[in-house]
Amino acid sequence: MPAITYEKKGKTAIITLNRPESYNAINSEIWKGLLEYWLAVRDDPEVWTLIVTGAGEKAFCAGVDLKETAERKAQADTEGRPFVSAMPEVTPMKGMDLPKPVIAAINGIAAGGGLELALACDIRIAAEHARLGLPEVARGLIPAAGGTQRIPRLIPFGLALEMLMTGDFINAQEAYRVCLVNRVVPADQLLPSALALADKINQNGPLAVRAVKEAAYRGMQMPLAEGLYMEALMLGRVRQSEDAWEGPRAFAEKRKPLFKGR
Repeated sequence: MPAITYEKKGKTAIITLNRPESYNAINSEIWKGLLEYWLAVRDDPEVWTLIVTGAGEKAFCAGVDLKETAERKAQADTEGRPFVSAMPEVTPMKGMDLPKPVIAAINGIAAGGGLELALACDIRIAAEHARLGLPEVARGLIPAAGGTQRIPRLIPFGLALEMLMTGDFINAQEAYRVCLVNRVVPADQLLPSALALADKINQNGPLAVRAVKEAAYRGMQMPLAEGLYMEALMLGRVRQSEDAWEGPRAFAEKRKPLFKGR
């Protein structure tokens, strides 16, 4: 069985980490697949949204495969060469920002690199039994796939530091309370809920959706005045599209708009 799978349902793509026996830990094959499928979503005009999830009921992703890492280290030592991590320099967590909306469907444990993958998504939906944490400090390491930078931007700074410094996990309800996840649903409703949300997003103009995503992320790094100026420039860009005229036309004609992404 492949360690990672990719499928399309209408305008939504689904990437599934498919190693349930290993809590969907990220090995070399998953790293390769994540890069390949991330680019496939980016370049496919028929895909408007992406859902990332894990196979089985126990885990979304338990982080990097430490068993594989230990084997690679032992092999490097035996061969007398420096250890090279299986993690590529550019990943969905670092350097591969996707212009299209990405939803994480967290179906269980999201630990270390697994939580960092979820943090790199735009919206997070968690199953009721999900647990989330960044336990790297317990191993003498740090969450260096975006964990130290993203979590303080999503939840109160003190709570972020507590999670980072203790390595403790929080449950789904606590994650919802501190706004780390957008909603919590029963396990059997997780993927249907993610698909329903993706479908709701897909009913809107895709160029407009991508523009608001870009504006929101870029604006977080700017003073308000600069952000407002950028917003105006992006509105001018969006107005040049066919979709920007289809929306008002459909409203006037009392019908649903037929957006084409151009």
